Amino acid sequence: MAQRIGLGFDVHRLVTGRPCRLGGIELPHPSGPQGHSDGDAVLHAVTDALLGALALGDIGTHFPDKDPRWKDADSRLFVRHAIESVQKRGWTLANLDVVIATEGPRIAPHAEAMRGSMAELLGCSPEQVSVKGKTFEGLGALAGGAGVAVQAVCLLEKSPDG
Repeated sequence: MAQRIGLGFDVHRLVTGRPCRLGGIELPHPSGPQGHSDGDAVLHAVTDALLGALALGDIGTHFPDKDPRWKDADSRLFVRHAIESVQKRGWTLANLDVVIATEGPRIAPHAEAMRGSMAELLGCSPEQVSVKGKTFEGLGALAGGAGVAVQAVCLLEKSPDG
């Protein structure tokens, strides 16, 4: 069976008063990701992983931040577009692995909800989605809750009928 791997990465500053949307859910936290859309860095990285696996460009190619249509847009739209592009080309998601690095909101208490939200969005089982939280150990520009960085990797398999 043919397989393709995609890697996505995104980083956003955390700003006070902005909703903290990560992985398709809202986390209780006083700051959230700043961005042209809703700033969901997790879903942005997932979108890039899916698109990248098939060399379809990146989120900025499909949803440019200069386009006012995407101002405050729900990032679930981006993931839906990416997974539909994958399926239209005869591929299926085998698994998705996401690492969320931040000293802002704690990820572990919300990892299962994120897995469920993303699995529903992607049309797969939560067992196919992994979410892990990490900290910066006080190092670098994103330490102290200044931001969130996300890496996502996916494995696509050619659909038997694709």
